[in-house]
Formats: sequence, C-alpha cells, structure tokens
Amino acid sequence: MLVIGAGQAGLSASYFLRHYGVEHVVLDGNAGPGGAWRHRWPSLRLGKVHGIHDLPDMPLGKPDGSLPASEVVSAYFERFERENALPVQRPVRVTSVRENGDGRLLVVTDKGEWVARAVINATGTWDRPFWPHYPGQGTFRGRQLHTAGYRGPEEFAGKRVVVVGGGASATQALAEISLVAAETTWVTRRPPVWREGPFKEQDGRAAVALVDERVRAGLPPISVVGVTGLGVTPDVADARARGVMERLPMFDRVVPDGVAWDDGRHVEADVILWATGFRAALDHLAPLHLRAPGGGITMDGTRVVPDPRVHLIGYGPSASTVGATRAGRAAAREVRDLLARRAVSAA
Repeated sequence: MLVIGAGQAGLSASYFLRHYGVEHVVLDGNAGPGGAWRHRWPSLRLGKVHGIHDLPDMPLGKPDGSLPASEVVSAYFERFERENALPVQRPVRVTSVRENGDGRLLVVTDKGEWVARAVINATGTWDRPFWPHYPGQGTFRGRQLHTAGYRGPEEFAGKRVVVVGGGASATQALAEISLVAAETTWVTRRPPVWREGPFKEQDGRAAVALVDERVRAGLPPISVVGVTGLGVTPDVADARARGVMERLPMFDRVVPDGVAWDDGRHVEADVILWATGFRAALDHLAPLHLRAPGGGITMDGTRVVPDPRVHLIGYGPSASTVGATRAGRAAAREVRDLLARRAVSAA
C-alpha cells in the first residue's frame, strides 16, 4: 500500500503501518523532510508558532525558540524518518490516483507507477494556496503575493502594504511587516475573534469536533484554526498596542494604485499580501470521483465513505498538528484491518 505525503500526518501513518506489519511506501513530493514546514518563511521563529504536536514516541522537546521553525521541524522530521527507518521515497510527485481494473488503485507519478490495495493520502494544503478574485485585480500596478511566497518582512521596508485575511498567518505577517513598512492596512471579511489566554486541550477537541461534523456530512472542511479564534502572541499583542490590528472590512475592488470600497474609501498600496489560506491538495484523486454533492468528501473518521480503500489525513479535522498524529494512527489501523479482511475473503 501507499502513503502519499510525508508531513506530520503521513509520517505518523507510516510509523503505525510499520508497527502493524503492513508493507508500504511513502511518496513525498518535497526535496527533503519537513512537509509544509520546510517552506515556512525564515522569520517565523519556533517560539512564534502556536505549537507543534509530537510525532509518535519521539518528543520534539524544547529547542531554542529563536530558531526558524522551518529548520527545527525539518530536522525533527528527518530524525524521525531516520530513526524509525521509514520507507520514504522523494522527490516523487503524484499526478493521479485511478482504478487499476483489478480492485486495486493505480498511482501515477512523475517517477513511474505504483499499484496499491489502499492509499492513505496525506498531501495537506500547502500546494494549493487560495487566491480570491476581486474586480480590478489584474489592473493593480504594484506587487501581489500569497503567504505561500512570503519570505519575511525585509522586502516590504518603506512600502505601503495591504494584508488580506483573518487567520493566524495574516496577523503574524502583519505584526512583523508593520515594523518596517511605511504603512499597513488590514482587511478581513469578518471581524476578528481574539482568543485571550492559553489554548487548552479541550478547546482543540471542540474545534476538531466541529470540523469533523462537516466532513461527515460531505461538506468542504473549514479551518480548525478558524474555529479556535486568533491567539494573542507577544508580537500580536505589541502590534495591537501600536494600533496595527485595527481591521477594515473587505474592500470591493482593486484599483491600479490600491484598493477601494463602494462607500468611497480608498487606500493606496504598493503591495497586496493575500493571507487567504489554502485548500486541500486533492486534485490527484479526481479520477476516483470522491466528491459529494455538497462539494466536500464524505468521511467517517479518516475513511472516505464512497471508497474504503482511500483514507484522508491532514484533511478536515486532522488538518492541524493537534490531530495529525492521531489521524495517522487511526488510518493505519483501519487499513491494516481492511487488508486483513480482504486476505481472508480471497483465501
């Protein structure tokens, strides 16, 4: 069988598959370990992230919080792969998963084809940044970028920057850009909901439950972080005290020199940073026709209801470090049981 993706969810699944004695291969599209973390901007220090849940039986410990999160987490994942001898092959990019004609799945990649009795998909969201469309977007004379391409605040020194989005990446980027930019403007579709105080385990469970309810109904998942509210980190608290986090409602259109509202308001800008999140990277599963009428994929735990050979982790309720390890274990256990039942029926 195959695991697609070697982020936290994929590595957890591989670890438990090995524990259960299930032969498998992990295909990862990245050049090295770390999953999406290896692409985080260098100025995102470990001490600024909301938290990283431990991989199975290997605590991250308490590394220096001033180090880049991308470096620390990538090294942690690399150590986990090495010490557990996980069968990761990279870089291998999966282009499609389709029926093989014999009850198995054909997995097509840029490095050849695999045939699998089951697939655990752990491709996450990083490869699908979401860019909303607004009138006039193509007329803007300045620079537009998504947080997927954000590398730090230095390149915005002296610029007028509009940050679009109401998530944690928006507030993190806004807080540090505001220290060097000539002017910053923050716009969101809805007023921000701030979460004061520590994020407790029961808060995480409640948020995951809400997302799980949607995917069981075949609806597109919402962000776990979006349910929990925005955490007030020291950087964000400082930015709020400086008046940086005064949010404006979403503009109605983009104009050549900035953004504008129908009420006559206009903000000039050199840069628009779209901190508008990501969507699940599932295009390679399209040949299996898994989508429900509601636009999502109907799930029961990690199992895709229309096709029990396919499990999704790092999707919906497990699209966070809180749920990724647990989902990897659950998917591995269900795949083990599925393969055992098929072996008995074939005997």
